[in-house]
Amino acid sequence: MKVWIKYLIGIALGFAAYFILPLNVPFVNYFMTSFSEFAVRFGRYALAPLLVFSSSYAFFRLRSSKTLLKTFSWTLGLLFAFTFLLLALGVASALIIKLPRIPITGEKITELPSISIRELLMQVFPFSGFESVRDGVYLLPVFVFSAFAGIGCAAERDVARPVVSFIESASKICYAILSFVVEWVSVGMIAIACNWLISNRTFFESKIFIPLTTVIVIDLIIFAVILCPLLIRIICKDPRPFHVLYASITPMLAAFFSGDTNFALQVNMRHGRESLGIRDETNSFTFPFFAIFSRGGTALVISICFVTILRSYSNLGIKADDVIWLFTTAFFISFMLCALPSGGTFVALTLLCTMYGRGVSAGYLLVKSAAPMICSLAAVFDVISAIYASYITAVKTKTIDHTDIKHYI
Repeated sequence: MKVWIKYLIGIALGFAAYFILPLNVPFVNYFMTSFSEFAVRFGRYALAPLLVFSSSYAFFRLRSSKTLLKTFSWTLGLLFAFTFLLLALGVASALIIKLPRIPITGEKITELPSISIRELLMQVFPFSGFESVRDGVYLLPVFVFSAFAGIGCAAERDVARPVVSFIESASKICYAILSFVVEWVSVGMIAIACNWLISNRTFFESKIFIPLTTVIVIDLIIFAVILCPLLIRIICKDPRPFHVLYASITPMLAAFFSGDTNFALQVNMRHGRESLGIRDETNSFTFPFFAIFSRGGTALVISICFVTILRSYSNLGIKADDVIWLFTTAFFISFMLCALPSGGTFVALTLLCTMYGRGVSAGYLLVKSAAPMICSLAAVFDVISAIYASYITAVKTKTIDHTDIKHYI
């Protein structure tokens, strides 16, 4: 059975559990919420060990074959390109489609979240390199540690042969664990889907945010079904661009219902390797890189939300200066969320509103009830960006062995 079918069955059972179980009973609600958190933790359990060994071996292979710079250039270029494309799509749709105003609430500003660039940089280089692999949330320290390990082995190949053999073996073992986790997380999707409905109960009851999320969903369809396949057709000369979209079904389901890009990362990596045929050296480099830095979906979502918030506070039109400020600020904020694999979208919107000021510092509170939904949608954008960009990078660096679509997992 295909993995995406297993996930769909788990989601359907989760929806059924939401309508059947007495979730108004505190114990039942607590049990389902705890089971959902356990499933997410289980889904990310093998992530740090996998990155340590798989990414180290990837850096070793890329450095040894002298393709590291080319792979990095394509990955970085596509990261900026996809972020720019998504942000432009979000700003354009927000300006063209005049969404209904959201009623102003009397809720007061509480404690504001903050992102410290200094702290993020300090965590990349802790006092001991071993400390970098302890955190399964902020993946950049693990990725940097793997880069040093892999490049160091490539620089001293004769001395490092035993180490390289160990890293390769450990990488295969971790990938086997990854495959096991990805399969069994389908059972955990029952609790995750049920908890997703619980978290979005206020969203569905209010119906105020339906137009807002409809615009975001339309942008998602345009991006995933039109723009990305068109890029595959133009850049890769691939006559079957929609097979990448088919391979992204399971990662999209995982990202949407968990709202967690780290949770979806392992699913993405497995489909990149076994469905699309991306070789390990590229697969273990591009997907973690995008999971850490790619937040183009967040940039799109917060741009639409911010324009809607401005129009809710004032009937005055959006000035050109505001559009330029929004585009520039949202673009840079998206790259500051590397330590927030889940919930980063609402944090980014909070920062955007407080930085803008001018009476809308508390504007983010207008969409607080829709926070779980917009975070889920942003995660889907980011997962799609990662799998399309990884495929393009693999094709342009010739590190792909195309697989027939009937053999996709």
